[in-house]
Amino acid sequence: MATEAHGAEGGGLVFHPMDQFIVKPLFGGDAIGLFTITNVTLWMGIAIVAIVALMVLGTARRATIPNRTQSVAELAYVFVYKMVEDVAGKDAVGFFPYVMTLFMFIVFANFLGLLPMSFTTTSHFAVTVVLAMLVFLTVTIVGFAKNGAKFLGLFWVKSAPLPLRPVLAIIELISYFVRPVSHSIRLAGNVMAGHAVIKVFAGFAAIATISPVSVLAITAMYGLEVLVAFIQAYVFTILTCVYLKDALHPSH
Repeated sequence: MATEAHGAEGGGLVFHPMDQFIVKPLFGGDAIGLFTITNVTLWMGIAIVAIVALMVLGTARRATIPNRTQSVAELAYVFVYKMVEDVAGKDAVGFFPYVMTLFMFIVFANFLGLLPMSFTTTSHFAVTVVLAMLVFLTVTIVGFAKNGAKFLGLFWVKSAPLPLRPVLAIIELISYFVRPVSHSIRLAGNVMAGHAVIKVFAGFAAIATISPVSVLAITAMYGLEVLVAFIQAYVFTILTCVYLKDALHPSH
């Protein structure tokens, strides 16, 4: 998250907090095609390598008394497994590998984005929308495959008075199709906002009179972003589990 403060013509400061989110080709040029390797591609690849290093290489020599790497890997495994089991039910454990992959990718992408000169891939809607749509399609397909037409019972609120049920069904149907939108915007929006605020504060650090205050603000925001990086991964994952529960148990 390199920060620059450029002098404007009037001698003031001009900040460009959104420049850090620009997608750029790694090997020169301005055109970005379907197979162009960009900074997004690079940091998504780094996130995958980091996950493999932790979960595969870090646990290759498993021991009864685990080392630090194995302890972290086991903690992540148990944390997500319990989340799936507690929220979606025991019959959703079969989807644990998928949910685990989602959680690990998002949490690693978020934390890697906090490194200096890095790129936060989860700040782009192109990434979060794909993740959210995959969840949406998975849940919908599983819901119909497991329950057939009974899956439509998810939209029919039996506990409501009969005259209100058609209206509620329309509302439930709309809210169902809005899920991938809210699912993706929540993650990208929170990550993008935090990084932009840090860059603005960093720009003010160039002004000597307010530099100490700016440094304190950056420190506080960075600490908050560390928390947000984990919380947003957790929220995305637990919502995925809730949606899986709806697909497996539409009548509940």
